Amino acid sequence: MRLRYVTMEGGQVRPQWNVPGEIRAVTEESDTRGRCGEADTFMDTGRRPLWQEEPAARPRMADPVRTAAVRAVIIVALTLIQAMVAFLCTLAASWFAFPAVLCTVASTVVATWAVLDVWVTRQVWVQRNGVQSQPSSTARELRRERRRARRQRRRESREGPSHSPRAAA
Repeated sequence: MRLRYVTMEGGQVRPQWNVPGEIRAVTEESDTRGRCGEADTFMDTGRRPLWQEEPAARPRMADPVRTAAVRAVIIVALTLIQAMVAFLCTLAASWFAFPAVLCTVASTVVATWAVLDVWVTRQVWVQRNGVQSQPSSTARELRRERRRARRQRRRESREGPSHSPRAAA
């Protein structure tokens, strides 16, 4: 949402929030409330909503990739906490310093594996599912037309030239 200034009849200039279409559709319905319970007139009062809804810059990650990424973030966070505990125990000359350092080294190996797992999972997902392109490419459409023509030729060669209206369609 962006603030813009609108010139009213009579030359008055007043601020108005430029609301995206999906929020506008909800708030412009008569006698209804918006998503957050604000009245229809929230744009007229000049109040600013608590948050701004903007479209996502990138498409959402695939579910397996997102799961691996969340797992990796949690493991890396725990590894950093362990490293800090090991460092502070070492400074304090505590008996727990040596086991903490060993656990931190092991966790670093696991965290590295988790981050690589995100990359590998993403590569596997892209390889299996491919990149979805919108609109379809020209080459793909040409392949479809060639396939249709081949099927049509095979049908005609098996059945002989047919003069029924179904074969013409």
